Amino acid sequence: MAKDDVSARGFSGKDYQDPPPAPLFDAAEVGKWSFFRALIAEFVATLLFLYITILIIIGYSSQSDPHKLGGNACGGVGILGIAWGFGGMIFILVYCTAGISGGHINPAVTFGLFLARKVSLVRAVAYMIAQCLGAICGTGLVKALQRDYFNRYGGGANQLAHGYSKGAGLGAEIIGTFILVYTVFSATDAKRNARDSHVPVLAPLSIGFAVFMVHLATIPITGTSINPARSFGPAVILNREKPWDDHWMFWVGPFIGAAIAALYHQFVLRAGAGRSHPSV
Repeated sequence: MAKDDVSARGFSGKDYQDPPPAPLFDAAEVGKWSFFRALIAEFVATLLFLYITILIIIGYSSQSDPHKLGGNACGGVGILGIAWGFGGMIFILVYCTAGISGGHINPAVTFGLFLARKVSLVRAVAYMIAQCLGAICGTGLVKALQRDYFNRYGGGANQLAHGYSKGAGLGAEIIGTFILVYTVFSATDAKRNARDSHVPVLAPLSIGFAVFMVHLATIPITGTSINPARSFGPAVILNREKPWDDHWMFWVGPFIGAAIAALYHQFVLRAGAGRSHPSV
């Protein structure tokens, strides 16, 4: 009844403001310091993300190597620890960079936000380049500091596990990235921000937890990419045949998953959000 009374009097209970769509081309932003500051933030965040997570993978592989002196097949952090490492780093880095660049740290996230008109084409392309360069540098730093371990244990490169089909790997990447990008849209939605702005940690926490859950499910299949830059950096620095043979699915899968998530959020969940209506 209260909602009907509000509508009848011509008032809107809408307590949030949807941001205007980003222009497709915005050449003017290239001349702003804030644009380059955002690129630096994306580069550094992706560098740190790859550096820490690849060290976690290599460390686990070394500790659990039964052929190594002191190695224990049941040692190390295990899949659970690796998943926590990836999710925890995303939580930290999104929290640190969200106010500067939006905290994408992932070309698939950038692609999904571009499709939803949250960023311009110029910014989307620049972000993806910065993310890939950061991934290469972060992986290269690991190799520079631990060359023997890096080469011995595959450099944390994504590849399809033995016994799984290409379709299974591609499907895992599509669904995993859908979960991640869907969470990003939901966590950064204008309506949710208006109500949860007093708890700024909620958005990066939910995004990091989504990354954690997807890794738990798909590490045994592809090593879990859901981030083309995460796969690109190790593939470039390791430069072995198997990671390159499977590399296409770590771009195609995440981009398809991101596109589906963007369409679902914009045209199903948020359909008609621009109309004036009481909030619910």
